[in-house]
Amino acid sequence: MTEAIRTLPGPLGPAPVRTLALCLVSTSATGAGLLLPAALGRTLDLLLSQAPATRWVLYCAAIVLLLTLLDACETVLRGTVDAGTTAWLRRRLTGHVLAVGPRASERFGPGDLVARLVGNAAQAGTAPTARAALLAALAGPVGAIVALALIDPWLAAVLLAGAPVLALLLRAFARDTRQCVVSYQKAQGRIAQSLSEAVRGHRTIEAAGTAGRETARILRPLPELSEAGHRMWHVQGRAAGRSVAVAPLLQLGVVAVAGVLLARHRLTVGEVLAASRYAVLTTGVGVLVGQLAGLARARAATERLHEVLAEPAPRYGERGLPPGPGRLELRGVTARRGGRAVLDGVDLVVPGGTTMAVVGRSGAGKSLLAAIAGRLTEPDAGEVLLDGVPLRDLTHDALRRAVGHAFERPALLGGTVEQEIGMALSSPSPARVREAARTAHADDFIRRLPQGYATAVADAPRSGGESQRLGLARAFAHGGRLLILDDALSSLDTVTETRISAALVDGGENNGTRLLMAHRAATAARADAVAWLEGGRVRAVGRHEELWEIPEYRAVFADGERP
Repeated sequence: MTEAIRTLPGPLGPAPVRTLALCLVSTSATGAGLLLPAALGRTLDLLLSQAPATRWVLYCAAIVLLLTLLDACETVLRGTVDAGTTAWLRRRLTGHVLAVGPRASERFGPGDLVARLVGNAAQAGTAPTARAALLAALAGPVGAIVALALIDPWLAAVLLAGAPVLALLLRAFARDTRQCVVSYQKAQGRIAQSLSEAVRGHRTIEAAGTAGRETARILRPLPELSEAGHRMWHVQGRAAGRSVAVAPLLQLGVVAVAGVLLARHRLTVGEVLAASRYAVLTTGVGVLVGQLAGLARARAATERLHEVLAEPAPRYGERGLPPGPGRLELRGVTARRGGRAVLDGVDLVVPGGTTMAVVGRSGAGKSLLAAIAGRLTEPDAGEVLLDGVPLRDLTHDALRRAVGHAFERPALLGGTVEQEIGMALSSPSPARVREAARTAHADDFIRRLPQGYATAVADAPRSGGESQRLGLARAFAHGGRLLILDDALSSLDTVTETRISAALVDGGENNGTRLLMAHRAATAARADAVAWLEGGRVRAVGRHEELWEIPEYRAVFADGERP
């Protein structure tokens, strides 16, 4: 947690100059507010004594004008600091979640991550301004007590006698508010997570006719959310009520003592007026209650961001890859999920320039092996080497240039078709993009789109197989010495799958090593070798024709027929 906290900005936020300027402006406004009662009291004394008071009237007008200008500056600075801090937090959180990878969504869930990124980041973004406002709010009562002491020490003594009571009220309010805010934000996160799950499975919900049941499931935390919200209002109302009971007594005490001093000619009428205004400033805990509530929300939200940032991101080395054919080697790879060893001491060698298919029953760990082979996730034990270099020793750029991926459900992120295919390239050329599309047999349907390769992905109607072909085209355009396909041919028709498999085996644009997670016997049959996963281990490696003689191997494939 300590390391995660260091990744967030300090008390002044990512824009310390603006935050300091806000502190200065807020404190100056408080100082001007403290000068105004004294100036009004002096003006009143001059008017009552029929002495010239024009200069002091101008002083009062100047202070009021200054307060107006400072208030405008404070509003602008507060808005810009809040917006800048929120944007910084969202960039930081997004980058960290992408760096952590699937482990972040596995722990928190996509919906909860979105809630933290959108709602909690906005609340945490107000922390620097909340601290600045709280400093100014505290400066007001402190300055007012000092001003009362300058008028007469007895006035300050009356207020200081009741200060501990007000301090205890504020402390209890801050503690209770934080507990309510934490409960409220956690309930929001659970609702967001349930909604995200329902959106992803909307077709299943519609087909099952369970929309009403899912709505109830999504909104199940709503009573807890409502209770936390009502509790926050109750805490704030209770604090305000208690302060209303205490503050007027203190103010009345100050005015009473000031009246006695006036009767004894130790105070003037103007000083009594000033003392009454300072008593209001000193006991006006309403502003402090509001600032403490805002700071409590910001701190609770910041802690929720800390939880995400505490997830360690993969570390990269400083080595590059030597020349080589793309030999992939897994040594003693063990990976656990939910306390179960999905992969248990896997040893596997894929010779450079060859195609190896990995087969196994559902749940055998094929996708997990594919992710580990490309370092999209980390094994719990063992290591993976590419051309003799451990993947963890490679720089980020060297690793991603060398290893390409294609998935069963490729993520198409919203650019044009051409941009999506060339996404992994620093400067994709149209010729390379189109050649990759032809290799993936996607060129024909892309040209039939309304604007061809310039069509936005969101406006490109396509089947599941066509989406897979776009993902394959992106992998082919990437190139590299190792290409990992995680069931990336599953939605293709037989003819297209045969042609793409032939292109993979023959090399084509990607003449490196290919690792295929296969569910079809036909795909396994075209590979140079097959690795058979069973029980978390590699049971056998060999040609498909050789392994087909084993009944348990044939049972792996659903059709049970030889291709």
